[in-house]
Amino acid sequence: MPESDSVDVIYALFALAISAFTSATLLPGTSEVMLLALHTAQAAPSWLLLTVASIANVAGSCVNWALGRFLSGHAGQRWFPVSQAQMDRAAGWYRRWGWPSLLLSWTPVIGDPLTVVAGLLRTPLALFVIVVAIAKTARYAALLWLIDLI
Repeated sequence: MPESDSVDVIYALFALAISAFTSATLLPGTSEVMLLALHTAQAAPSWLLLTVASIANVAGSCVNWALGRFLSGHAGQRWFPVSQAQMDRAAGWYRRWGWPSLLLSWTPVIGDPLTVVAGLLRTPLALFVIVVAIAKTARYAALLWLIDLI
């Protein structure tokens, strides 16, 4: 592989990581679109795209967990990234279903608040990372599988 191709792959993977990380936080991100675009362009092997996107997305979710765990006293402040209504809804889900509800951490709207609430309700970090990694990796793997079917 020529050196310029290697650099292009590194830039593509870095961009994917940033997108996946921000997508897991409450910052805007388009990790699914970027993942599928890079896969379609064959910018890197599928396993590498899946790995980078998954690790970065789980890392972003860990930021949410930390916000819930260590900054929950500031919930309701204007700068806090989850509204009180989102927190209440996610807390209701979490209290009803417990840690298995983190399998929905990949979903739009409720996924990010769920990860904040998991920290707020002091879910052990190791359990959190395992469950969220399963959910988010499965989502990305399903997207890659589906795009290959098309």
